[in-house]
Amino acid sequence: MIKETKIPDATIRRISQYSRPLERLLGQGVRVVSSEKLADLCKVNPAQVRKDLSYFGEFGVRGIGYDVRELLREIERILVSDKEWNLCIVGLGNLGMALIGHENFKKRGYRFVAAFDNDPRKIGLHLPTGHVIQPITKIPDLIQDLDIEIGVITTPPLAAQATADLLMESGIKAILNFAPIQVRQPECCLVENVDFTVSLDNLAYHLGKDDSSL
Repeated sequence: MIKETKIPDATIRRISQYSRPLERLLGQGVRVVSSEKLADLCKVNPAQVRKDLSYFGEFGVRGIGYDVRELLREIERILVSDKEWNLCIVGLGNLGMALIGHENFKKRGYRFVAAFDNDPRKIGLHLPTGHVIQPITKIPDLIQDLDIEIGVITTPPLAAQATADLLMESGIKAILNFAPIQVRQPECCLVENVDFTVSLDNLAYHLGKDDSSL
């Protein structure tokens, strides 16, 4: 049973990261993994692995390790990735096209069921994925008809907030925003802003530190 405490977002992110090597180990026929081995595969501290998992219960056997299949099943339950989630994407530029065609979404239970754009030249196009690009005016109806729970935004920055507002007004429950602008998060909806330049700034900072030490 999950403990009654607020679980840090960083813990949830690491829990998700733990599932990747567990899947590979399971595919290799490995049955048991130690916290030290799992930590090494994920480039974190073993104590961090144990602390993260402790938020959700008692896993593994001291001195032996974790049953790979069982731990992976528990992580899927924790992340609710053992069910399918219906997604829509708004903005079919280069990034949007790359995301909707990415097999890893489907593999992990995230299924794009609708694609939207406001460019008349794109509306009505049939994509290799089988989707037909719909006008954004159809967002309210299709979110309800297709039971879409998560919206992915890949629009230009100036259109991102208006797009998010339309998605939320239409009943979307969560938004993953790839536009390079922070989308406001109201109480009714979860918003995750993904800004690639933040990660690049982090890399540049560390590269700069390395250069300055030469």
